[in-house]
Amino acid sequence: MKKVLFMILAVSASLGIKAQEIYSLKQCIETGLERNYSIRIVRNEQLISDNNATPGNAGYLPTVDMSGGFSGSINNNRNKLADGTTEKQNGVNNETGDIGLNVNWTVFDGFGIQAEYARLKELQRMGELNTRLTIEDFVATLSGEYYNLIRQHIRLRNLRSSLDLSRERVRIAEERYHIGSGSRMDLQQAQVDFNADSSNVLNQLEVVHTSRIRLNELMALDNIDEQIALKDSVIRPNIFLDEVDLWQSTLASNASLLIAQKNQTLTELEYKKVKSRDYPYVKLNAGYGYTANWYEVGATDLQQRLGLNYGLTVGLNLFDGLNRRRERRNARIQIENSQLKKQELELGLRADMSNLWMAYQNNLGLWNLEKENVVVALENHRIAIDRYKLGELSGIELREAQISLLEAEERQSISEYSTKLCEISLLQLSGQILTYVAPEPEKASF
Repeated sequence: MKKVLFMILAVSASLGIKAQEIYSLKQCIETGLERNYSIRIVRNEQLISDNNATPGNAGYLPTVDMSGGFSGSINNNRNKLADGTTEKQNGVNNETGDIGLNVNWTVFDGFGIQAEYARLKELQRMGELNTRLTIEDFVATLSGEYYNLIRQHIRLRNLRSSLDLSRERVRIAEERYHIGSGSRMDLQQAQVDFNADSSNVLNQLEVVHTSRIRLNELMALDNIDEQIALKDSVIRPNIFLDEVDLWQSTLASNASLLIAQKNQTLTELEYKKVKSRDYPYVKLNAGYGYTANWYEVGATDLQQRLGLNYGLTVGLNLFDGLNRRRERRNARIQIENSQLKKQELELGLRADMSNLWMAYQNNLGLWNLEKENVVVALENHRIAIDRYKLGELSGIELREAQISLLEAEERQSISEYSTKLCEISLLQLSGQILTYVAPEPEKASF
């Protein structure tokens, strides 16, 4: 028994050899939002959407190009004159150099530019919603792991408490055996049960370690093995959620539903872009430049030009092989599909809300029931240990009371953890998970 106790103490010491930093749920989430790689990547993608939503990218602004060039030619000329003679010139070199500014501006293209700019702004808002959706998923995942680590610590405490009870039983059985009032079989069975409880504690230490490493990974800590301690030691589910309020908040704030609405808006803007091709377009162009020509033969050696050129183009596509009509039909179908997808998503959210609410209510009931069972099991075990000390109860019956207590504590832990997970899922579904974690002024910083 001493070897087993030494092993448990050694493993426990190895897990807590360094000073532990204490983290609350809010601190874990703030650390994760700042350091987690997935969050940083999605925020960078949002920055790309922000950078793309500009008037110039939509086509509102003109383009200005500066160009310059030099060209030349060497020719052998043969000219037949009016008097019938032939004039030959070999190696005639002519050169041209130019430099200038050119401005092109689409003034009107049937409201296509306006539709494109609106599309870019919608994509920018969708980027924000995608960031929010990723953050909400992350917060829900990290919160679940935070409470899972608490649950595993609770289970470890329960198993250690059970181990203490088994150790006391071994002590009593040894005393009885030495004074001749107990059998060796009772002592050996007590030792077997003690070893089994020791094994459970060692296995649970590994589970606690795995959960802690997972939490460190979500927070992206530099030292993945950092010993952290949680500020909370118990799980306290919120028993005051209201299904009607949650559903109204889901319709108004659910990120996936808002993204579906943005997709519907984007399909409507695509339809407007297709229709813009039915209108005429107006384009302006202007240039200012310098051109020089050098002639080796002729009356002019050098010709130079410096000036402004400008133009206006008005056009209308009269026929494009019926492609515009085809594209309009497809765009209308896409609008209908986006509406159907939104309705399908809303129905799925309604089903998820119903299932989660049922699970939440059921786990609340189980939690209240198991709390009562733990009280009864504690009293039952207290009576059993007193009777065992008096010799009125066998070791097997004491073990049954001990296992009954451990199972009751485990069921209570599972039910309160399951209730908490349902609570987190309901708040995530209703778009309230960030408010749940932090006050409203801090929500914007996420």
